Amino acid sequence: MPALIVVTGPYGSGKTTLAHRLARRIGCPAICRDEIKEGMVVSLPGYRPAPGDLLNQQTFTVFRDVLRVLLDAGATTIAEAAFQGPNWHHLLDGLGPAHTTRIIECQVAPGTAHARSTERDARSKVRQAAHCAPNPAFTASDWRGITLDLPSLRVDTTDGYQPGLDEIVEFCRAGKP
Repeated sequence: MPALIVVTGPYGSGKTTLAHRLARRIGCPAICRDEIKEGMVVSLPGYRPAPGDLLNQQTFTVFRDVLRVLLDAGATTIAEAAFQGPNWHHLLDGLGPAHTTRIIECQVAPGTAHARSTERDARSKVRQAAHCAPNPAFTASDWRGITLDLPSLRVDTTDGYQPGLDEIVEFCRAGKP
């Protein structure tokens, strides 16, 4: 049975970096919601992001559909996104029971998350075009994760990974917290 490995956390928590490292170690695809949106924005000159806009909705649908195709084909898959709010729970529930799901929640100090986000956004014109600037009133400590009853592992990404990458890979393979 394939595994869906969900890597989640607030902006700047290192979830995309961890998702790609896990994908290389496990030997499976990492599907990252923001990367899908950025790929769509490349073909939309002049796009201006807004919360809840049509492209956000289309990105969510594409993300869900890509995950469903991979899981239905029997491919263990890493899904990376913030996964905050009821729409994300519906996405996970809607992918069907033909796989096991494991949750990895990235955690980081709010100041570190802000510094990472600012640096990342400054390096990428595509990212700037695709995403709204984070609300300065929203911090990593405001983020609320997945509340579904699934095997979960919290990973502190402040300075490397705690637990370490080997332990995270073992969790992905075995599903043991």
